[in-house]
Amino acid sequence: MYHLRFILLLEVLIPTCLFPQSEWVRIGSNHQLIYKTSDKGDKIMDFSHAGYRGGGVAIPDIPVKKIINRISGISDYTNLIQEAIDEVSALPLIEGFRGTVLLAPGKYPCSRAITISEDGVVLRGSGTHSKESVIVMQGDKHTAIVLNNEISRGTGNRLGTVDTNKFSYKIADDYISAGASSFTVENALGLASGDNIEICKPVTEKWIQFMQMDNLVRDGKPQTWIKAGSYIITERQISAVDGNRITLTVPLADSYDSRFTDDNTTLVVANNVKRLKNAGVENLQIVSPDQAVNHVEALYYALNIQGEDCWARDIDCIETMESVRIGGRRITLERVNVIRKALHAGSSKPAEFAPNGGQVLVKDCSVEGDNIWFVAVGAGQTGPIVFLNCKFKGNGRIEGHQRWSTGMLFDNCILPDGGIDFKNRGSMGSGHGWGTAWSVAWNCEAKIYVNQLPPGTYNWVIGSTGERLRLPRPFDKEGLLPEGIFDSHGKQVVPKSLYLAQLKERLGEDAITSILY
Repeated sequence: MYHLRFILLLEVLIPTCLFPQSEWVRIGSNHQLIYKTSDKGDKIMDFSHAGYRGGGVAIPDIPVKKIINRISGISDYTNLIQEAIDEVSALPLIEGFRGTVLLAPGKYPCSRAITISEDGVVLRGSGTHSKESVIVMQGDKHTAIVLNNEISRGTGNRLGTVDTNKFSYKIADDYISAGASSFTVENALGLASGDNIEICKPVTEKWIQFMQMDNLVRDGKPQTWIKAGSYIITERQISAVDGNRITLTVPLADSYDSRFTDDNTTLVVANNVKRLKNAGVENLQIVSPDQAVNHVEALYYALNIQGEDCWARDIDCIETMESVRIGGRRITLERVNVIRKALHAGSSKPAEFAPNGGQVLVKDCSVEGDNIWFVAVGAGQTGPIVFLNCKFKGNGRIEGHQRWSTGMLFDNCILPDGGIDFKNRGSMGSGHGWGTAWSVAWNCEAKIYVNQLPPGTYNWVIGSTGERLRLPRPFDKEGLLPEGIFDSHGKQVVPKSLYLAQLKERLGEDAITSILY
């Protein structure tokens, strides 16, 4: 972190002309960011909206309301901790928060999940060292700590169906470019600033054929990438309505082309989303028994956060598998570390970070392990999803895992023996196909990059170092796929951090300080 801060200071003190710059995002003479666009207006999106409260907002320090101490003779602390959380959960909300449950130093064996299901509750340990607060996992299969109120299932970014009972607004534009923040609807009557909306992009046979995903075969059997008739659904909020022109608080991570949507992209109002809010877990260690098994046989997972404006910070996850799962939006993880010494068995690998939500910021985190996905993003997820200043040790990889995730940024991430893949997975898995588009690796260090170009889109590797590897679609015998954009490969560019530069431009220097840079 201090190395990055020093370089950011140099960028201010030394003229930018002395540093290499990317043609896709560069610093202009007035110190503003200038974006290159495609012929259709597509550009690298503004990723700065990722994180708690939409980025640039400090994670709060919530007062302690209940303390848990070690008690001689107790072999399972699940009930004791859960009862304390439930007690704090019953307190009144004051400015969005109820209070913190503090674990005193010691080891706390737990046989079931500890769950936060009410807004404004935090579980905090006394430190991540093995002699401080440690959740020791035992018993049957479970996740150590879950943040979820179980209300908002089937909402947010996803592949899914459209509720025909909801009134829909037809989008009038023939083309909406990736990175855009506004578009036109045929009639905006009834829409207002502050409305939460879902933008519904139809998946058509025409688009599937254009993406060359209509001919997937594995073991002689056809594979389905994304089913025609389904929708790629993106959650956003309206910031302004001007006539029939809609402006969003967060840019779009994908393009919308009426030629491939049967001119039927719509939006619906979704103001009834009631996710868990302002909840967090911090400052403790989670320890699992060794799991040298295939991930389908795993028993113990570390964190599952399904909420909005929630966080995890200063957490060490020791020997958990598929350790951190995220859903919802505006989530920050900072200094969450996964350490796995037990070697995972099998060719199908676990994902230690699965950020399947929107506006997710993962900063100063790490994974150590082999034969794993360091990061894998699932189907139909739309960014911004940002990994900032993270380190990954071992022979694992990072990728959009399957079925069209868009808008990921890996910013100053280091993978000395691993790789970053923006690629077509073809018939792997169950027909995973194109995993990601409109994604960026910025000033990263990796052993290998597989950066491929989905039809009609871009992926970018900018200012990064490591081997470029060209591959065909898996199981195809020939035909290397086109490469995505490599810009200033082997030479870092300014700004040093794309996310921080975008955040500073949008919200000012105080936003950088607020997130401890």
